[in-house]
Order: sequence, then C-alpha cells, then structure tokens
Amino acid sequence: MSSLAYHIATVLGLGDRLPAPGTTAGSLPAIVGWWLAAVVLPDPGSRIAATIAGAVIVVAAGGWAAGAEARRRGGADPGPVVIDEVAGQWLAVLPAPLLLADQSAARLGLAALGAFLLFRLFDVVKPWPVSALERLPGGLGIMADDVAAAGYAAGLLAGALWVL
Repeated sequence: MSSLAYHIATVLGLGDRLPAPGTTAGSLPAIVGWWLAAVVLPDPGSRIAATIAGAVIVVAAGGWAAGAEARRRGGADPGPVVIDEVAGQWLAVLPAPLLLADQSAARLGLAALGAFLLFRLFDVVKPWPVSALERLPGGLGIMADDVAAAGYAAGLLAGALWVL
C-alpha cells in the first residue's frame, strides 16, 4: 500500500523528479489534463460531471495518500506530495464548464489559464482560512488548504466569467 500512496501523492513520482513540484508536477499537469478532457468531452454537462467526479476522487484518494506519504517521509507536508495541487486545480476550474457560453477549445483554455494562475496565487499567498487549514493533521491538512485556495480561485474565476 505504501507504493500506491507514493504514486498517488507524488502524481506517479513527478513530485520527486521535477523542480518547483507544486507547479510543475501538480498544478500544470492537472490543468492541462483538465483542458484536454474538456476539449474531448461532448458537452458542458459531461464537462461539469467529469470535473466534479475527478475532483472528488482526487480529494478522497489524495487525502489518504498524502497522509500516508507524509508519515513515511516524516514531514507535515512534504514538497514532493503534489496531489493536493491536482485537486485544487480541478476545483478552481469548475466554474468554466458551468458559466462559459462559448466552450470552444480556446475559451476553455483561457479559463484554464485563469484558474491555474488564480489557484497558484492563493496557494502561495494563503489568505485566511487557507493558512489555518494547513495546520490540520495529516492528509486532511495537506488537502484542506488547497481546497480552500481553490475556493477563492473558483470564486474569482466565476466572477470574471460572469462579467465577460
């Protein structure tokens, strides 16, 4: 089971192999993967369902795996554990299939870029309660701060999409 936790928590080991793992191994592959899936899926309803299902699965499996990998490494939130960034990106981009009238590949790509930048901003700056949530124990704390940062990012993205 520790091998499975390692592979989930580090996104198939990318967190151990790439520089700036939160961005390059977690966030960037997650948002590119979301965009590729969104372009292939046939309609907004399937994009919404896939985004929600993907985020729920990643949060659930990631919480377990991140906690197990953190215990194995002996740290509270080891840098190579990047599954929390995957969950955050998928939650941050959720407003796109909900609110975009034009769901062309280009518009979905712009929304994905906006979600990526907003999530990274809030994940780094950690406004309250993001900063407080990362102090929760184990996998819960590893995942909760990114879920909260994604909430901020999704809220701003939704506002931008509503206005535009």
